[in-house]
Amino acid sequence: MARRESGMEQALPQFIRFGREVCNDLDQAERREWWLANGLGGYAAGTVAGTLTRRYHGLLFAPMQPPLGHTLGRTLVFAKADSELVVGDRIYPLHSNRWQGGAIEPRGYLQLESFHLDGRLPVWRYAIGDLRLEARIWMQAGANTTCLAWRLLSEPGEARRTRLAVRLLVNARDHHGQTEAGAFTPHIELGEGTLRVVLPHGIPLHFRSRCGRFRPQNQWIERFDLPAERARGLPDRDNHLCVGVLELPLHAGEWVGFAASLDADTAPYLGESLRQRLHHDASLLRQAKVQSPALANAPAWIDQLVLAGDSFLVRRPRADADGVSVIAGYPWFGDWGRDSFIALSGLTLPAHRYDDACRLLESWAGFLEDGLLPNHFPEDGAPPEYNAADAPLWYIEAWRAYLEASGDLVALARHYPALAALLGHYASGTRYGIGMDPADGLLRAGVEDAGQATQLTWMDARVDGRPVTPRIGKPVELNALWYNALMSLAEFSRRLRQDEEPFAHLAAQTRQGFRRFIRADGAGLFDVLDGDEENQAARMRPNQIFAVSLTHSPLSRSEQAAVVRIVGERLLTSYGLRTLDPADVAYQARYEGGVRDRDAAYHQGSAWAWLLPHYALALHRVGGDAAAAQALLQPLADHLADAGLGSISELFDAEPPHTPRGAPCQAWSVACALQVWCLLERAKGKNHA
Repeated sequence: MARRESGMEQALPQFIRFGREVCNDLDQAERREWWLANGLGGYAAGTVAGTLTRRYHGLLFAPMQPPLGHTLGRTLVFAKADSELVVGDRIYPLHSNRWQGGAIEPRGYLQLESFHLDGRLPVWRYAIGDLRLEARIWMQAGANTTCLAWRLLSEPGEARRTRLAVRLLVNARDHHGQTEAGAFTPHIELGEGTLRVVLPHGIPLHFRSRCGRFRPQNQWIERFDLPAERARGLPDRDNHLCVGVLELPLHAGEWVGFAASLDADTAPYLGESLRQRLHHDASLLRQAKVQSPALANAPAWIDQLVLAGDSFLVRRPRADADGVSVIAGYPWFGDWGRDSFIALSGLTLPAHRYDDACRLLESWAGFLEDGLLPNHFPEDGAPPEYNAADAPLWYIEAWRAYLEASGDLVALARHYPALAALLGHYASGTRYGIGMDPADGLLRAGVEDAGQATQLTWMDARVDGRPVTPRIGKPVELNALWYNALMSLAEFSRRLRQDEEPFAHLAAQTRQGFRRFIRADGAGLFDVLDGDEENQAARMRPNQIFAVSLTHSPLSRSEQAAVVRIVGERLLTSYGLRTLDPADVAYQARYEGGVRDRDAAYHQGSAWAWLLPHYALALHRVGGDAAAAQALLQPLADHLADAGLGSISELFDAEPPHTPRGAPCQAWSVACALQVWCLLERAKGKNHA
């Protein structure tokens, strides 16, 4: 669906749309959340109903300290805008609030006639008698600025003058926290068309409006109820400070509203700001469709994923250049190495964003130490954590995919010595017991630290300090990645006219050793070899799928087919692969409850969305039917209208109805779906040719 905006054709997807059947049902309207990002790590989020149900719902979470790519320090500065429509002497609340104790007052969501996404932008339409009012929210790209705008869609007539009254609620807390009433007293300044609020630590928040009139206030609004946090076993109350009320006259067809920004120079021209935001997204999508044949005639849900993918890419300043990184998921994840490297191919390459891909790879190159790359940059500024045995191998796979798409041998030549050295460290041994066993060519990883096992793979959950899925030894996906990396470096060497023999020799040894993973009972591959927890080895897990889905497989075609068959029979769901066989005594069907309960279920049954595309790709590689493999991704199209609207959740319950869980917007979920859909689309074209 396309529409014309300011004389320019804009082809933004608009298929995510709800009427009163969802908007006026509080459970349904709160289950569906909109998320916006600004490309700096900042974000805004809320529910269709307009209520706050998470600590992470608010209109401007801004990164206060974005240094050199490793600290976000995201802070809630603008929490909420509670609006009322005033028609003559009658007042109609357009906002909704949940309060501790269970009260919901007011119930502005009952005035909603519809909600839809215009590309990424949330759009509400209210119907009160013969009045129709539209509201929109957007973030300016590359700025810590959120804009809110309203316009009348119908003429009320001279006898009924209309206006809006918008109450402005602020905060000054870390996005993981809560605030006690009275926690701070800001300095508030009223200017011409502006309200300036100086929050703690000198954070300046500017409200600007061309046609509105601000009235300062200083009143704490207490006891907001956060049921989504309560369901996660976390504190479920928050308080926000009202710093003013903005009164806006309404005239049919004219946008009115305001910008909230950390930038004092933000222009209050809402029509132009909205046009720029829509143009930015439409240009991004148009460029992707023009440059990528696979996307040229893609369905609307794939267009939506192109836009969703852009939300995870963030600018990170470096000493010598502008860097790029990936927010692993909204709302609570920051920069994670493993997630960034897995997601890179899907977030950048289908849309031909080769410059972003290269800058992302080069941004992380500066953090290589002893063959390792950081798994996590803590938001509190603590040193990066290098506890991921697989992250450097996914980094090499990201380089392989980038080179295949771009042919950029110049960048590869710059970084080839570091990539070769990385594998050298893995072959000879590095931290955390990571190293190749010369007896079979397989990688071993993990050590006992003060009686506790290190968690070095993506299955890293702990309960009471102990790993839920201890995988010390030789994990199957780590060795699939190891073989893939060795074969990739051999290929890099050939293309750069370097000696490929050291890598080819190790790859041959690893391929032979990998046969140890093949189970004699025909049930695919062992999950871990030579580990301290023997019962972990025989457990049916999805990690074996990478031995088929990665470009270079150590398995024969018949062995690959056996893996795909057993994974499909026991682990496949509509939205992802289960992390454990339902027949296993440790299987957890639901991901719910407090932190301890959820961590216990994280990798013990929960279906992860990012694994589904890998299964689809593996199915195609053993069967050759690209259309059938691509059809497996179709349920994700339906999911885009649930949970984090227009995006893909982190994981799902292992059993029907497969309720979405975890982060509502996850980078590798979106990226893997987009990457594999495009790969299969190209494969369909080759089959037809």
